[in-house]
Amino acid sequence: MTATQVRRASAADAATLAALAERTFRDTFTEVNTPENMAAHAAASYGIDKQREEIESDRIRTLLVELDGVVAGYAQLRNGHHPDCVSAENAIELWRFYIDRSGIGRGLAQRLMQAVVAEAAEWNGRALWLGVWEHNPRAIAFYRKCGFVEVGAHVFRLGDDAQTDLIMQRELAR
Repeated sequence: MTATQVRRASAADAATLAALAERTFRDTFTEVNTPENMAAHAAASYGIDKQREEIESDRIRTLLVELDGVVAGYAQLRNGHHPDCVSAENAIELWRFYIDRSGIGRGLAQRLMQAVVAEAAEWNGRALWLGVWEHNPRAIAFYRKCGFVEVGAHVFRLGDDAQTDLIMQRELAR
């Protein structure tokens, strides 16, 4: 029997989060991107100081999911902006959502998504929105299963590569 829990990250989690965030991003996208673009993205997006700054930000909330006491996934929500195609007021962005390979297929993604929805509602969000790479069918299917629908698209820059992210939105119960 495995034990799972979801909790908010603290500054003490910065090193763990930095390693997990970079690893899960690389695990997901290395095969379909150049090493140079992956390195540029990792340098700009991850690192202990960067993760500590995000954890301590008033605009970002970071949730960690643990499996038997080991952090096996994370989600980050951001508040403060949304694209025009997102129709709800006070829409919270589900900015990052990753499960480590060791946790895939163990119910962690569903558990983490439940916590994300609760966190967004606690933050007075009326909707969640996210960007997901158009060539990531597994993630798109998961988000659809969680009630997200496609409402638009935007450009995500990975190094010097302009990629298309689908924008998906989910209303939150009031």
